[in-house]
Amino acid sequence: MTKPNIKFPPASPALALTLAAHPAAVDAVPASQFTGAMSTLAASVTVVTARSGDAQYGRTVTAMLSLSAEPPAVIVSITRDTELARTIDEAGRFSLSVLAQGQEAVADAFAGWGPEDRFSVDDWQHWPSGQPLLAGAVTSLDCVLAGAIVMDTHTLYAGIVTHTRSFPDRAPLIWQRRGYRALDQS
Repeated sequence: MTKPNIKFPPASPALALTLAAHPAAVDAVPASQFTGAMSTLAASVTVVTARSGDAQYGRTVTAMLSLSAEPPAVIVSITRDTELARTIDEAGRFSLSVLAQGQEAVADAFAGWGPEDRFSVDDWQHWPSGQPLLAGAVTSLDCVLAGAIVMDTHTLYAGIVTHTRSFPDRAPLIWQRRGYRALDQS
């Protein structure tokens, strides 16, 4: 049996929303108060990467979540005017690596606190799509860009997951109160 030759439309154009223009923005708490409140949340540490041609970029984030199971999709928030955002837009793909405990050096590198060549930290490989794949991650996802929403300083990218690799025996690296944390495995 052969696969049908189905052509999918390119990712939808970005939808632009401006929260700063919303009437409630004048009553919003100061940014420092908001970021202090958000720092109490515990989140998995994820590295978002994208490759187009020979150029590849990545960034450490905690703003990644499951969007749907059918089709399998995720959403990730990326600072809008960055090389990573431009590469995701150009490639139409991105990948995610949920870091394991002990991968703090990877998180630091992709947060901009490490070597200039971020991909020199740890063992990076590639998915069949050509997107970067971190060998020791708890979970890795290869995604096709399905749509984007531009919101003030960030873009929310939705991706359809086309490949996964998971190691459930590895504990995830957690970020809370502006520091790395470990899950209590007891």
